[in-house]
Amino acid sequence: MPLINEKDVKYLKKVFSEQLVDPVKILIFVDDASECEYCDLTKQVLEELSAVDSKIEFYVYHVKKDREVAEIYKIEMAPAVVFLNKNGEDTRIRFYGIPSGHEFSSLIQDIITVSSGKPAFFNEDQIEKIRSIKSPVKIRVFVTPTCPYCPKAVLMAHNAAFINPNITAEMIEANEFPELSMNYGVSSVPHTFINDQRDFVGAYPENMFLQELLKAAGEN
Repeated sequence: MPLINEKDVKYLKKVFSEQLVDPVKILIFVDDASECEYCDLTKQVLEELSAVDSKIEFYVYHVKKDREVAEIYKIEMAPAVVFLNKNGEDTRIRFYGIPSGHEFSSLIQDIITVSSGKPAFFNEDQIEKIRSIKSPVKIRVFVTPTCPYCPKAVLMAHNAAFINPNITAEMIEANEFPELSMNYGVSSVPHTFINDQRDFVGAYPENMFLQELLKAAGEN
């Protein structure tokens, strides 16, 4: 049974035909079904999306059997989704867990951002400040599918990674990785951690998010 209904497929075909420019390569890292409850569903979502528009290219790897590939992208959990641009370069955009519910919109917007080359958030001044970050930064945004505020937090983090190659941004579905969520003390979402040094709960406005990002990077 399809996960994306006919009405949504029709809508996505229109959106993609209008907004996709260059090919987007999406890699999914899966594990055995006994080890990964949502791997098959995540794979199905991406298979169905890749069938909507030919600019979306889809590749499947096993996190253990394809360990060399997983190590290239520093993948340790599954399911994991990685975005590459038209040249096959890593955009450092990551999804850990199925991008379902409200996070399906994050997945769609990321496809548009990577294909068009245009971040959905941040003005030119903010983009320049993000580009100025010289030190490595890892952003982790813990979410749940039912959280309506989570996509903004995820997309700002993903946009920052897309803008600056020193930044990696991960969406982590809190319920799928309960041990990790517990280790981070996640009780409300979205909960964003930057370099494990600064954290905040809620979808901050762009200027506040940028301030936290610069402080964690030692730029402010």
